[in-house]
Amino acid sequence: MGKRITYDSCELAWIKAAFTMQHRKAHRLFCEVFDRSDVSINNYIGLCKRKGWLTGRDGQFRKGQVPANKGKNMPFNPNSARNRFKKGQLPQNAKYAGHERLSKDGYVEISVQEVNPHTGFARRYVQKHRWLWEQANGPVPDGYALKCLDGKKSNTKPSNWEAIPRALLPRLNGRFGRGYDAAPAELKPIILATAKLEHAAREKKRGTS
Repeated sequence: MGKRITYDSCELAWIKAAFTMQHRKAHRLFCEVFDRSDVSINNYIGLCKRKGWLTGRDGQFRKGQVPANKGKNMPFNPNSARNRFKKGQLPQNAKYAGHERLSKDGYVEISVQEVNPHTGFARRYVQKHRWLWEQANGPVPDGYALKCLDGKKSNTKPSNWEAIPRALLPRLNGRFGRGYDAAPAELKPIILATAKLEHAAREKKRGTS
């Protein structure tokens, strides 16, 4: 255990009056004024924290605040210069076009040569099944969604996906649907065909009413 450091009333009053000052500057002045070489910067800051004499600064930039190094060139250091990024250089964890990953929803995503609208980067990740399907069939029509026919989202072949009206999705797997995804493979075509007939009948009825 270190020796307990005590302060008299005058010293405490001085520290309290200077609490908004930068700690290092205030500590240096305090030691000079009161000849307290036994008080370290950590002792000084600890006392201020215990007393609740906080500077009010949190290290964050405020709106309109100008950084102290604005417009200044970084001092040359050979070690720093050797490890800096060069123009056109990519970080080691940059993923190449064609790289695949699995989304949290179980869909395969692939990196393609398209500008990311959010970051401006030259590549972005898209759902692989949709990307392949659109390469073969064109854009998915408005109001439609791609439905996985065999229930395996990892099967990204265009033949395994069909564009169906979004209104049809609840009839397949919704609260009152027929459990399409969990159904045996031999029943899936029957469930899908039945749902399509029901949807078509409802649409026809709505159109004539």
